[in-house]
Amino acid sequence: MDNLLEKLNEQQRKAVMHTEGPLLLLAGAGSGKTRVLIHRMAYLIEECGVNPYNILAITFTNKAAGEMRERVDSIIEVGSESIWVSTFHSLCVRILRRYIDRIGYENNFTIYDSDDQKQVVKEVMKRLDIDTKFIKERRALSAISRAKDELITPEEYCASAGNDRERAVIGRIYREYQSQLKKCNALDFDDLIVKTIELFKTNADVLNAYQERFKYIMVDEYQDTNTAQFGLISLLASKYQNLCVVGDDDQSIYKFRGANINNILQFEQVFEDTTVIKLEQNYRSTQNILDVANAVIKNNTYRKEKALWTENKEGEPISLRSFDNGFDEANGIARDIKSKVSVKNIKYSDCAVLYRTNAQSRTFEESFIRENIPYRIFGGINFYQRREIKDILAYLKTIDNAHDDLAVRRILNVPKRGIGAATVSRIMEYAVENDITFYNAMLHVKDIPSIGKAAAKIEAFTYMISSFRSKSTVMSLKDLVIDIINETKYIDYLKEIDEDEDDTNEREQNLDEFISKAVTYEDGAENPNLSEFLEEVALIADIDSMDGSDAVTLMTLHSAKGLEFENVYLVGMEDGLFPSYMSITSDDSTDLEEERRLCYVGITRAKKYLTLSHARMRMMRGETTYNKVSRFVKEIPVELMFSDSGARKSLARDFEMPSPKRENPVKKRTSYVMYDTVFDKPASAGSLGYAVGDTVKHVKFGVGTVTDIVNGGRDYEVTVDFETAGVKKMFATFAKLVKM
Repeated sequence: MDNLLEKLNEQQRKAVMHTEGPLLLLAGAGSGKTRVLIHRMAYLIEECGVNPYNILAITFTNKAAGEMRERVDSIIEVGSESIWVSTFHSLCVRILRRYIDRIGYENNFTIYDSDDQKQVVKEVMKRLDIDTKFIKERRALSAISRAKDELITPEEYCASAGNDRERAVIGRIYREYQSQLKKCNALDFDDLIVKTIELFKTNADVLNAYQERFKYIMVDEYQDTNTAQFGLISLLASKYQNLCVVGDDDQSIYKFRGANINNILQFEQVFEDTTVIKLEQNYRSTQNILDVANAVIKNNTYRKEKALWTENKEGEPISLRSFDNGFDEANGIARDIKSKVSVKNIKYSDCAVLYRTNAQSRTFEESFIRENIPYRIFGGINFYQRREIKDILAYLKTIDNAHDDLAVRRILNVPKRGIGAATVSRIMEYAVENDITFYNAMLHVKDIPSIGKAAAKIEAFTYMISSFRSKSTVMSLKDLVIDIINETKYIDYLKEIDEDEDDTNEREQNLDEFISKAVTYEDGAENPNLSEFLEEVALIADIDSMDGSDAVTLMTLHSAKGLEFENVYLVGMEDGLFPSYMSITSDDSTDLEEERRLCYVGITRAKKYLTLSHARMRMMRGETTYNKVSRFVKEIPVELMFSDSGARKSLARDFEMPSPKRENPVKKRTSYVMYDTVFDKPASAGSLGYAVGDTVKHVKFGVGTVTDIVNGGRDYEVTVDFETAGVKKMFATFAKLVKM
């Protein structure tokens, strides 16, 4: 253990060795937080004698949980398999599978994905005769999700509506939506956490059992937790208080998903006697990049003070590129990537283009195709959202849980069985009238009036499902999937509906990949079963599907969090685009601060090379717009940037050049002054036309007194004490000061 601790820096060692009571680790980007968590687990087991069975580690994605599991197993020789390493949702699924019957559900509940949820809301709104022109389905579902994130029940939501008609209508939808899910024995993703909290609050013995089980709890990416997740963790940790949360408030960028930054900012107020340890040493980026990140994020007021530093090389200045339009921007970035791959000896996969919105990817795709640059877009259609995969999953869901009305109805006529919409409508009416599921209504098809000849087709379908269900008890998952595809003649169905043979071939390849997934699951599962397999599929996030091919990554800034690249481009750095127009005009100042945190996240993805780019003119929503350079760019000391002449001209119009504030406590660094022949340095200080003590005028800051003039190498740095703007440092060439 001593050898392991020697590999940690001083703050990391403090974090590892602090084992009792609440602990808040403020871990800056690239500061080795996962290393700390792994070593802390090892320290608890090997030095403190803690039973691995009593340790719970929670993170947000399956990918992160898998990586943590691998690292735990590699460093802890005995007992690592007893540690629960899990996502929030996976943890709750395991608990609910065992105890959800205590709150009125069956233990083989189905997990609804986003498409399933939309379908339920659509049907609910139709049943309640709610005009979608007044309330959009997506808006209703978003409001329901936010309510669950805040642990607001349908009854509480309705009661709080008051005279707000929209809220009252959404409350009705919410109430009926939950009723429908209950009838189908289904939970959505938000319910997984909400229902676990409900279980704990209504069953003290169950809560106590898990409190005893998880005496030491560690939560990664704590800044991304919502109110419900905070409530879950608070319940689990309330008995022993041995809760260690790791996060960075400067990287809290998921407010739109319900993340509550107050969970980390106010952690010490909620958990008394909290110890706070800051991890500020960065192991990822050059000092230049970190200085840029520090300069931007310090402009936020709603944060905990910290500054990243590194023992890495100082590195190159970041590059600021200015282009006439968005197409030129994409072409310029494409050429720069090819140049770096050739000259800097980096791979395409070392490069990432990060943008604020998905719509920005189009021009880069076109440019990359023209330049023959391999690329991949991250955040496209998830594998499990493809039609052919969802169809087979619907069969598996129906076999596992016939209460799932959505799954049953999806496959009732896939492949086509001649069961018309009128027949489906009659079955649904019968189900509603008798308060039973759609599938149970089909089992009583002969009792449904006017069903006619369709009864035989329905009976054939239910017999087929019953047969598959029997086979599932003796077949492997692989054989079951193959049997479903063969028995339903699903490939023939694809050939009928696809106009292009290539589309069918691609779908067949996807089905082959799904079969491989089933095999991989069975090979790795201790007790493989259909329910668990469906859970694993449902919990897979987009980020889990990233491959290792040598291609440039195109992705949104939100998707980039947690990743790192040698060479990063932050494109579209313009006010109105990034930061967004909505955040600039918002009455809530925290919206702009979140945009700044998003910029900070983008900057700190870069290891060696960072380029910021903006276009003077851009086509948006079919119209040409002219935007100023992003205010975030203007917050970066010019000494840290290498700018092309166009970028310098854009900045010179309304941007003074402040001296960089030293954030690094370890070492000093060289300042870079970026000019070309467009801006010639004055021959001497005397040729400036003013001297120390003179009164001068600046176009923006007004009248002031020159207090200092320093030779900066390629220009003179002038310090002026302005009457209204205070003390400013600027370069003479840009300042254009006029003696009064």
